[in-house]
Amino acid sequence: MPKPNILFLFTDDQRADTISALGNPHISTPNLDKLVKSGMVFRNAYCMGGNVGAVCLPSRNMLLSGRSMFRYERYASGDDPNIADSMKQAGYFTYHEGKLGNSAPEIQKKFDINKYVKDQEVRNAGNPGGIIVDDAMRFVDERPKDKPFFAYLAFETPHDPRVAPKRFLDAYDPAKIPLPANFAPQHPFDNGEMAIRDELLAPWPRTPEEIRRHLHEYYAVISAMDENIGRLLRKLEEKQILNDTLILFSADQGIAIGSHGLMGKQNLYQHSMNSPLFFTGPGVPKGESRAMVYLLDIYPTLLEMIGAPKPPGLDGVSFLPALQKKSNTARSRIFLSYRQVQRAIRDERYKMITYPQINRTQLFDLRNDPLEMRDLAADSGSAARITWMKEELRQEQARFGDTQPLATATPAKAEWTPPLPEELKAIRARWKM
Repeated sequence: MPKPNILFLFTDDQRADTISALGNPHISTPNLDKLVKSGMVFRNAYCMGGNVGAVCLPSRNMLLSGRSMFRYERYASGDDPNIADSMKQAGYFTYHEGKLGNSAPEIQKKFDINKYVKDQEVRNAGNPGGIIVDDAMRFVDERPKDKPFFAYLAFETPHDPRVAPKRFLDAYDPAKIPLPANFAPQHPFDNGEMAIRDELLAPWPRTPEEIRRHLHEYYAVISAMDENIGRLLRKLEEKQILNDTLILFSADQGIAIGSHGLMGKQNLYQHSMNSPLFFTGPGVPKGESRAMVYLLDIYPTLLEMIGAPKPPGLDGVSFLPALQKKSNTARSRIFLSYRQVQRAIRDERYKMITYPQINRTQLFDLRNDPLEMRDLAADSGSAARITWMKEELRQEQARFGDTQPLATATPAKAEWTPPLPEELKAIRARWKM
């Protein structure tokens, strides 16, 4: 049986709840909706986290290497096993186009065709995803016909600055866009990154009007990108290869935009580490899975799907049984990490987040509180669960090579107040804002 073409659509800063068919009736994403409805959705797909503030950088390196961010300094080496080499060895002609900054250059240069767009320039051009889709359509026309293709399109949006065509902005009334259900004016304590660049995009306290303004632009950009994705899907249909193409869609991580009083992705809440993920195409059933997976598991899963061997040394684990509906589970727990300031672990029901620099811990019951609005850490009866989950967390740290202690003898104060005008001016200058 011939191997399918593979089209991997990978976006930047897109929350898992920003696709209509995944349960958000307030956003228009008709082309992504078709893919969702025709394939298999994974509700519990995670970026492992970030060892730098630009979480998209480690996310993309983990994705393409199948290895944890604790295995290398900043960029995954192209000399180690990687998805580009594996796909070429499996007989694929490989194509990459994506943003220039915060990516995985040592692996991306291994693709047969490797192209970049300048992040800020194309974001400000007002055609989200347009250049990448134009080039991909040319590739579909001109590609070698004697091999299947593996095309990895790493879009520059919906990361800010968010500039959408007027007709997409006009399609939304900001006043009618609901706030996140877990919106808060300010995070209740210092999570270690309260004044990083992303958090400076809106003043404190966060107001409903300001958050709706951001969501208006965010939704409009996603809808515009969706239209461009639709053009590419129609091209595959015109070339009569759509039915022979495995399509998967995901994002490097989510983003807060008002949830928990935060704006960015420098946190371990669901809205920031839970990514959209779905597959459609040959051999993919319709349905939905609650199996817990990492983005770095996609690489070995694709290899198993096409009958290619998994190279040694990967942290990623194939979740093909869950994709084929032969299993309801994949990983038994998920470990999350952000720099030296946050660690988390979740199992099928509970999630614990700990903040090692301030010796603070949160506990959430995701079954009954999926938006993480009720911290159970201080409740009677939670102490034993927290102790047990911290031991699980240490086991996962050891598994992936994380040496960060989970507490400190000299904790910083947990209280945080927004910077005064002069302080804020200096902080913004450091971030070149």
